[in-house]
Amino acid sequence: MKKHTYLVNIEWIGNQGDGTIDYTSYNRNHTISVEGKYNDILGSSDPSFLGDRSKYNPEELFLSSLSACHMLWYLHLCSVHKIVVTDYKDNASGIMEESKDGSGKFAEVTLHPTVVIENEKQIEKANELHVQANKMCFIANSCNFKIGHKPQTMVR
Repeated sequence: MKKHTYLVNIEWIGNQGDGTIDYTSYNRNHTISVEGKYNDILGSSDPSFLGDRSKYNPEELFLSSLSACHMLWYLHLCSVHKIVVTDYKDNASGIMEESKDGSGKFAEVTLHPTVVIENEKQIEKANELHVQANKMCFIANSCNFKIGHKPQTMVR
């Protein structure tokens, strides 16, 4: 089995002078960086957990990772099946359930890709390839919940 290793640097930048002396004494801001990448990602927690809504939170990054992984596999499969995609957008949605102890997990995610292809006769196959893309996606394979797909495919 081939293995791939990934390294990500997270640095908390939310100490407001007193550290984590209590739950409201610090902010949740952090920087996400990867060596060799041009831009850092400014992160925080969800505003429900005292985060900065102008920054990306882990839940949004998780959902975007799942959506992007699916898209990349889908585009690959379309190219293999000679389906020419000229545009792809996804408005992914996810529901996270919070437990009584404050922990939580995602219960469901639905991808809503809007895909534009060149050949009207390939719409059915283009829609079917979302199932295969889900089976191939590394992120989807790491999830313990079902990922739904509601694709809309059209011809330009």
